[in-house]
Amino acid sequence: MDWSPILISIKTASLSMFITFFLGIFAAWAVIRLHSDRLKIICDGILTLPLVLPPTVAGFFLLYLFGVKRPIGQFFIDFFSVKIAFSWGATVLAAVVMSFPLMYRSARGAFEQVDPNLAAAARTLGMSEWEIFWKVLFANAVPGILSGGVLAFARGLGEFGATSMIAGNIAGKTRTLPMAVYSEVAAGNMEAATSYVAVIVVIAFLSIILMNLGALKAGGKKYGD
Repeated sequence: MDWSPILISIKTASLSMFITFFLGIFAAWAVIRLHSDRLKIICDGILTLPLVLPPTVAGFFLLYLFGVKRPIGQFFIDFFSVKIAFSWGATVLAAVVMSFPLMYRSARGAFEQVDPNLAAAARTLGMSEWEIFWKVLFANAVPGILSGGVLAFARGLGEFGATSMIAGNIAGKTRTLPMAVYSEVAAGNMEAATSYVAVIVVIAFLSIILMNLGALKAGGKKYGD
């Protein structure tokens, strides 16, 4: 069995989770701070859109923007000599876009569960909004935020549609685990495909276990168990 798809997938999912973790947290914080409900709905719809779009459609938009002869893609080539499309970076880009809504919605839900009276009390003590975010909002929303991070990792690991559009299926370079499964099945090599599927299932299952353990631990703290 070729180990490169496993290594590529783990690297891609790990980096995309790191990026998505912070993007999702600050996007959620920015949205819940908006005063206009209408603006909240619009921003939430835009940020959640990749979650409901077919992955190939999201991949199409990415290819349209970051393709070699497209505006952003051409900019990176001209000024940084970096080609994004059909590179390992493209697998990370696809994973970030597709996993971002899960992180964003998890973080937003966790923030909205925090008692607003805690933030109000912190303001009366003279704490800045930045301090309130880290010491009150973030500190009390950690379990939900970490669950979002685990979901984002699992989603990045399993991304297929957008990756196939923007990154392709280049062996040893952009061939992630889902792409490897597809390639082996197409070639009639069911034994290799089964091995890759087993790896994906094990990692996904472990991710769920970690998420559930985090939720259980948070629940124990909350109720004093």
